[in-house]
Amino acid sequence: MTRGNAKSSPAHGRRRSWWPRATGAGLLAVALTLPAACTAESDEPEAVSTPSSVVLKPGKPGEPAETVAPDEFDGVSTEDQWNAADAEFMTGMIHHHDQAVVMTTWASEQAASEQLKTFADRMHNTQRAEIGLMSDWLAERDQPVPVLAENADGTGPRAPEGSHEHEPALRPGMLSDAEMAELEAASGAEFDRLFLEGMIKHHKGAIAMCSDVVGAGIDQSIQKLAADIGVDQAAEIDRMEDMLAGL
Repeated sequence: MTRGNAKSSPAHGRRRSWWPRATGAGLLAVALTLPAACTAESDEPEAVSTPSSVVLKPGKPGEPAETVAPDEFDGVSTEDQWNAADAEFMTGMIHHHDQAVVMTTWASEQAASEQLKTFADRMHNTQRAEIGLMSDWLAERDQPVPVLAENADGTGPRAPEGSHEHEPALRPGMLSDAEMAELEAASGAEFDRLFLEGMIKHHKGAIAMCSDVVGAGIDQSIQKLAADIGVDQAAEIDRMEDMLAGL
């Protein structure tokens, strides 16, 4: 009778996978002592952890951590968390976008295809707006804001005071000086071909940069921006490949 009751109990059925094998009186003894043990444990007060005498509060990127009293620590804010990878992405993408803005400026005067001119104009406006957003992000965090090539004629995004002017390294997909000179000198159908070939390569480089920051950055707004840029430029690559095939 005792063995039959043990088998019919759902609680004993669940424990059978990890209890030691027992038979007869041994199984009954375990069943009888278990409630008592559980009751004894429930009567004991739960241990309450006490805070440390000091808490190490992380500083901003590039700044040391500081120690504060436990009652002064309000946790780590997630609203403005960023790291060096985030800042490098924004700086690099500003330079990357700036070259695209220069290329699209030439397209308005030198392209033969009206479809390409319209396409380039939309790209121009989108990337200039993103340059402004990225420049603001850097300035608000006291990071150097690049001085852009388009500023020379007064039509490009502003270069805030305190910007550090230097010759930027080519980011993935960017055209070399020789390639840019060839594009600037071209016109008509030749310009269309060079523009589309160059901008497809340019966009693929931007997508690679976006992929890199998704794995290395921590700023959630940049994660979203990178995802948006990646999706938009992948779609533009498809359109440019279609236009290139139609030349």
